[in-house]
Amino acid sequence: MNITGIITAIVIGAIIGALGRLLLPGRQPIGIVLTVLIGIVAAIVGTAIAQKAGVATTSGIDWIELVFQVGLAMIGVAAVAAWRRNRHRTR
Repeated sequence: MNITGIITAIVIGAIIGALGRLLLPGRQPIGIVLTVLIGIVAAIVGTAIAQKAGVATTSGIDWIELVFQVGLAMIGVAAVAAWRRNRHRTR
């Protein structure tokens, strides 16, 4: 992977993570770096799931793939936020 690929992954991860976080109600006690990391993972896994589900790759925006990615980002942000809340309560 070259530097362009890494920067692209970070930018796409930031967008996917931010969309996932934006669509969740309430406040999530996680930082921007963790949001971007969740977005990167959600983008990669969402693409893989969409391809396994038979979603065709197009030259434009793959809306169905984007739904998979943002949905996974929402799940990831919610899970990490809940984990962090529970971790802070036990201390």
